[in-house]
Amino acid sequence: MSSAHSPILITGVGKRLGYELAHTLLDEGHSVIGTFRTHYPSIDELRQKGADLYQIDLYQQTEVEQFVTYVCGQYQSLRALIHNASDWLPDNAESLAQAATTMHKMMTIHVGVPYQLNLALQPLLNNAEHAFTDIIHISDYVAEKGSKKHIAYAASKTAMNSLTSSFAALMAPKVKVNSVSPALIKFNPEDDQAYKDKAYAKALLPKEAGFAEVVEGIKYILNSQFMTGRNLQLDGGRHLK
Repeated sequence: MSSAHSPILITGVGKRLGYELAHTLLDEGHSVIGTFRTHYPSIDELRQKGADLYQIDLYQQTEVEQFVTYVCGQYQSLRALIHNASDWLPDNAESLAQAATTMHKMMTIHVGVPYQLNLALQPLLNNAEHAFTDIIHISDYVAEKGSKKHIAYAASKTAMNSLTSSFAALMAPKVKVNSVSPALIKFNPEDDQAYKDKAYAKALLPKEAGFAEVVEGIKYILNSQFMTGRNLQLDGGRHLK
């Protein structure tokens, strides 16, 4: 299934931002490779639109290695690599072993896997006919502020931002490497009004960013010819509260 049109690889396309991003890029004529852990109806929708979707548990090293082998065997080049796959584990462990597991999982999904994929897929990014290609890490505003209830998560997103700086220096000038750090993209259906009001109060702009805001930010980076090693912060002014 090799493609002359260099595809965009997005991890975690089953729901929320990953799904919306894949859906938008497909509608705009891009080829998309996507990963997912859990099968949702959205996966069938994306497949019908032409996405090449691969089911994988990114916590399993052997599956990560098999995925890299698949991509390198099927494609000669990549237009972009977007690290969207994420997990959000709270720090409520009742033992040191549980705490260690939480930190290990957060560092694996947000740092270890992107680190490996960036290195393994650099040749495909270099092979693209485009003047430049992109790696984009989907980070989080909490990386710069920290979190009392999600310490491991925040630490792993801070480490992800460090990957951006390091890989930008390593891969220039062919590959641009940037982060996008949203806050409050979209509430979940189970979030009650009290939770929403508390979240709104944290920002100068008391609203959800919405998936489209983040997708447009990603598209800006993809189209930019002069931005690398930076962090695009879409936080509604939380840093000024």
